[in-house]
Amino acid sequence: MIFKRSKPGERGAAAVEFALILPILLLLVLGLVEFSRVFNVQISLSNAAREGARVMAIENNPGLARSAATAAAPSVNPSVAEGDITVNNCTATITTVTMTIDYDVDLLTGFFGETLPLTGTGVMLCGG
Repeated sequence: MIFKRSKPGERGAAAVEFALILPILLLLVLGLVEFSRVFNVQISLSNAAREGARVMAIENNPGLARSAATAAAPSVNPSVAEGDITVNNCTATITTVTMTIDYDVDLLTGFFGETLPLTGTGVMLCGG
């Protein structure tokens, strides 16, 4: 069996095409990884804020609510600091608890900046 080679002028064309496409492919893959990680942190922050608002609505104790919110986001690294959490108290005029967590997520690649600010918010009726 005899194999015919392609034209002599086209040798290495696939390697050149791959070299041209590789940076774009890597950028897409790294962007997908970065987006997935940031989306995971956003979901964790929203869940943590909801859990903290639930504890605050039942217990009406800001310290306990902040601790519950911090404990509810174990996958966030570095962990959520209690200074990043704002919460309001239940009073006769305020019937809903709102907890907000402001967090700056560190990006892995640095292509899209060093950090990205994210916010998670949870709202519950006072008294459970």
